Amino acid sequence: MEKMKALVTGSSGFIGGHLVRHLLQRNFDVSCLVRTASRTAALAELPVTLVGGSYFDLDSLRRAVRGMDYVFHAGAVLSAPDWPGYFKTNVEGTANILLACAQANPGLRKFVFVSSISAAGPARDGRPLRESDPGRPVSLYGESKFQAEQAAAGFMGRLPVVIVRPPNVLGAGQKELQAAMNLMRRRIVPIIGRRAKQTSICFVQDLVRALLLVAEADRAIGKTYFVAAEESYSWREILQQLLREMDLKLVLKIPHPLLLGVAWVSEAVSALTGGPPLVTRSDLRSARENYWLCDAGLIGAELGFRTEVRFVRGIGDIVRRYRTGAASDS
Repeated sequence: MEKMKALVTGSSGFIGGHLVRHLLQRNFDVSCLVRTASRTAALAELPVTLVGGSYFDLDSLRRAVRGMDYVFHAGAVLSAPDWPGYFKTNVEGTANILLACAQANPGLRKFVFVSSISAAGPARDGRPLRESDPGRPVSLYGESKFQAEQAAAGFMGRLPVVIVRPPNVLGAGQKELQAAMNLMRRRIVPIIGRRAKQTSICFVQDLVRALLLVAEADRAIGKTYFVAAEESYSWREILQQLLREMDLKLVLKIPHPLLLGVAWVSEAVSALTGGPPLVTRSDLRSARENYWLCDAGLIGAELGFRTEVRFVRGIGDIVRRYRTGAASDS
């Protein structure tokens, strides 16, 4: 049988990179849209086709999407100094690739847009969000993803679009966990959030399974789905499990006020260098003040999806992969 063809944007990122590998394991013919600034070293040894293009060059986007069975749009700006930095890529870029699909590939089987719980905003009164709840983003990133969802919804009459909203996604190579473990190796532990269960989670292995499931399911057309584990967690529980897996006992804990000072320095360095800050005061306040909780029952009820990676196993896998990478870097 002829292989299904899939284009992945954001393939050099955390979720996109895992998605590419999952599609290859499922015997897809995978193409990766790469921009001039894309880091392609991790893709170099994979049997993928690198397609040069830009979210702001419709000709290149039309060439990239032509002939594809599926387009997975996982590319996004996660951190920017101002609203234009988010809007240009996350909103305009999403609208442009949708337009390119409508113009050059009207027979597309599915356009899967990887959004975020940030587009919906935090849960109110501790009640997990459902897909039917109105979006109330509280950050520039969240607002950009919300507007990108609206752009995607605007094409639902012309394209088979589905939107997936993951919460905090955990897995090997995730930037924030990587930074936390780098500190932990030095026996420094950032105290993030409160003791309450403030976040839904999804391990990246489960997320990429869900992305392929909604791509192949006709019933998913025009829908929005949260994808998350049933249990929610506090950030302190997550960090504590990382400590157990790393077998670290005597550590120095950095409280929230001191972390805000570290974030201020990170933002100042970012302003000077032009690079994204490692952590921002907004990130820390959001983790402490908001409850990022969602009810992922809809994708289970409609498509039979269930997460498979259990919490302890998932954290253990992250630490094992981290140690392997750390060992190879030293």
